[in-house]
Amino acid sequence: MHNWKKELEALVAETTAFAKSLEIDIERPRSLPREATEQDRLSAPDCGGSEREEIKKRVDRFQAHQERFMREREEYANSLLRLIRPITKRRRARACRPCRCGGMN
Repeated sequence: MHNWKKELEALVAETTAFAKSLEIDIERPRSLPREATEQDRLSAPDCGGSEREEIKKRVDRFQAHQERFMREREEYANSLLRLIRPITKRRRARACRPCRCGGMN
């Protein structure tokens, strides 16, 4: 039977040696992008007001956000319906045409 502890120690030693042999130069950004700093500034808690006012502001912001999503969903659904309606009208018109025998298709 193989000695798994020796194999494990050898693997760890090999991996450690490999990791130390790598020279990694990670360049960190000097400053955050402007958008990120603006968002953080907008959502930072207001230390001058009470907790109740801060909660109210956050709830109001959340409700406005949800309303915007609902408007966007409705606009998207309406745009799809505008595309679909002409197609369904054409199909209904074809289905309602009388056939030569005097009946309906």
